[in-house]
Amino acid sequence: MSKIAFIGLGNMGGPMAHNLVKAGHTVTGFDLSADALKALEEAGGKAAASALEAVTGVEVVVSMLPASHHVAGLYLGENGLFSQMPAGTLVIDSSTIASDTSREVGKAAAEKGIKFIDAPVSGGVGGAKAGTLSFIVGGSADDFAQAKPLLESMGKNIFHAGETGAGQVAKVCNNMLLSILMAGTTEALALGVKNGLDPAVLSEIMKQSSGGNWALNVYNPWPGVMEGVPASNNYQGGFQVDLMTKDLGLAWETALNSKSSIPMGSLARNLFALHAQKGNGALDFSSIQQMFAD
Repeated sequence: MSKIAFIGLGNMGGPMAHNLVKAGHTVTGFDLSADALKALEEAGGKAAASALEAVTGVEVVVSMLPASHHVAGLYLGENGLFSQMPAGTLVIDSSTIASDTSREVGKAAAEKGIKFIDAPVSGGVGGAKAGTLSFIVGGSADDFAQAKPLLESMGKNIFHAGETGAGQVAKVCNNMLLSILMAGTTEALALGVKNGLDPAVLSEIMKQSSGGNWALNVYNPWPGVMEGVPASNNYQGGFQVDLMTKDLGLAWETALNSKSSIPMGSLARNLFALHAQKGNGALDFSSIQQMFAD
């Protein structure tokens, strides 16, 4: 069993840390939220007063933070954690951030003899709680092999996408496609309903036909059609519009840097940004159904 520091105990990081505790690891966590630290202690972990205190004496550090500047700020610079960690420490960053930032942090880690992988996740809060997340990993084959048993304590599907930064690229490609599928699904449902169709019947027809997709089949965006999804809970829980908008911004930056054309991704980014601007940023991303239903 490993001694692990977990930095960032929010909606995703908290359950992930709890699953590491359940797997028998010694987990010391840090978060700015006192409630998050209390929840970790109640789950059997330890609370630290600072990130530096959390990483002292551990073998592995896992971070789950909101954005690129948070990750860079945590690890880099004179006061960053890399300046305090011993060589050989394994760092697993599960934040969804710019691939260039992951590469920058990975390079700095290598210069200190620290092992680093970017390992963004897919599966949402439900997957984090159930321990069924998908991890999309960028890093060396050796570092991936060392991290994999730990990732398997938090997830079900573990992929090695390539070298450092590759995990972030694969993640934004996946989420860009997801946003396009969700926008298209909501548009089609609204069209059918406005022409007299029952949304549940139309959903079943499309599920069994060529229009079937993940957003329709397991995450239906129309209220009342499917139990246990955010659409049937006033779009509470799940994956927030603000987070999808952030990820679409990362996809756009990735496309810009590689001179890639993403017309559908750009349209999806504009749609979700508009939806967020209307005060829906904290709702699940399937709430974009409201834009078409209205």
